[in-house]
Amino acid sequence: MVPVAVLVTALLAGIATWTQSGGLERDLAARAQAALFEAGLPTGDVRFDGRDATLSGFPPGQALRALEIVQHVDGVRAAKVTGDVIPVAPSTTSSPPPPPTTSTTASPPPTTSTTAPPPTDKAGVQAEIDRLLTEAPIAFEPDSARLTPEGEQAARSIAIALAKAPAGFRYRVTGHVARGPGGESAALKLSRDRARAVARILTANGLAAKRVTYRGLGDTRPATGGEEDRRVEITVV
Repeated sequence: MVPVAVLVTALLAGIATWTQSGGLERDLAARAQAALFEAGLPTGDVRFDGRDATLSGFPPGQALRALEIVQHVDGVRAAKVTGDVIPVAPSTTSSPPPPPTTSTTASPPPTTSTTAPPPTDKAGVQAEIDRLLTEAPIAFEPDSARLTPEGEQAARSIAIALAKAPAGFRYRVTGHVARGPGGESAALKLSRDRARAVARILTANGLAAKRVTYRGLGDTRPATGGEEDRRVEITVV
């Protein structure tokens, strides 16, 4: 009785193993065929012995490619191909590198700043002051020593420029006004107050107070008899 029981047990185990093995082989074959189909290769014959695959019936030029695809299927342990095989040539479908092109408009070379260094001589500094005052005159509210926002910004720009000049230079701020109904004394006071307001901006933005003086000339030196009579001059002394 014991040998018969052992034989029956072994037979049942063998049937179970054979059944499981058959299911595994069918599953791997299906997955291999699907991978080959997705790769656009002719679906030749793929058979499995356990986890080992054997490929046959593929065109010689695509056999190695099919073998590579099957080897990468999850669960496949090994694979081989039967029949003629032609080595896979490098792909010719990839885009070739673009040929070198010659441009008729060469890229401009890196540019370097052409900004001139700040002047260091008296004439150069004075020319820079005059240029800044011409581009942006220092303006005030009518009949007062209060600078307009634009006038205050113009005075600050000059202060920044003068801070770069030699430290030994000194500057005189002169105020001028047009003739008005207040008479000579009123004109003199207004011109002096305006000059003092500009001097304060210069000293508040980098210049030492001992380097800046101010004065008012009232309406004694009109420029053209127009708006230019109301002006502030800055002179290197």
